[in-house]
Amino acid sequence: MKKIALLAAGFLVGSAAFAQSLPPVKYGLKVGVNLPKLHVNNSNGEDFESESATNFSITGYADVPVANGLSVQPGISLQGKGGKQTWGGSNVNGERKDNTMYAEIPVNLVGKIPLGTTGTNFYLGAGPYAAFAISGERKQSGSFFGAEGETKRDLEFGSDNGDDYKGTDFGVNFLAGFQLNSGFNIGAGYGLGLSDLRPNGDGDNGKTTNRVLSFSVGYAF
Repeated sequence: MKKIALLAAGFLVGSAAFAQSLPPVKYGLKVGVNLPKLHVNNSNGEDFESESATNFSITGYADVPVANGLSVQPGISLQGKGGKQTWGGSNVNGERKDNTMYAEIPVNLVGKIPLGTTGTNFYLGAGPYAAFAISGERKQSGSFFGAEGETKRDLEFGSDNGDDYKGTDFGVNFLAGFQLNSGFNIGAGYGLGLSDLRPNGDGDNGKTTNRVLSFSVGYAF
């Protein structure tokens, strides 16, 4: 019994010493420019990406060290996504742009590599995300089957026949950048959507997913 008590005490002391040796938890805020696209894989074998539609992102996160040079970064963010398509045929000649806004919850595992003795780190990370649509808008201009002009309407999210996209999105984020000793950081990221955005896409081989290239600046304290 005494041996068990001594082992338990030693484990607790060792855990406390390990925790004290890790850097403190930090909190950060990033703002950035998104260049989102829609990746479309139709059931007839057609595979293409839309043009990018410029959007923005705002992310709040915590940086929780789990080992020296390794952190878990849970967060919550507003992520602008969407895409733009253009047509130049006889019946359809114009442009359609979808801008969507998601509340996204990422959880990234981030590794940090010190650059010299300046306190600047190069970081590289990846992790899953879950996103929930909160708003969207479609702008369309040109000539579509004889009707010309410019229209704008709100997008509908859900799983019904009349909806434009599903209300949820799941995927994986990849990120890299530099964390300066002053707390400022610059970075780039790529969001790879994995879930089908089509409301009634189940049951065939087609799929529409989000792709988001992003660039950000931020501050951690």
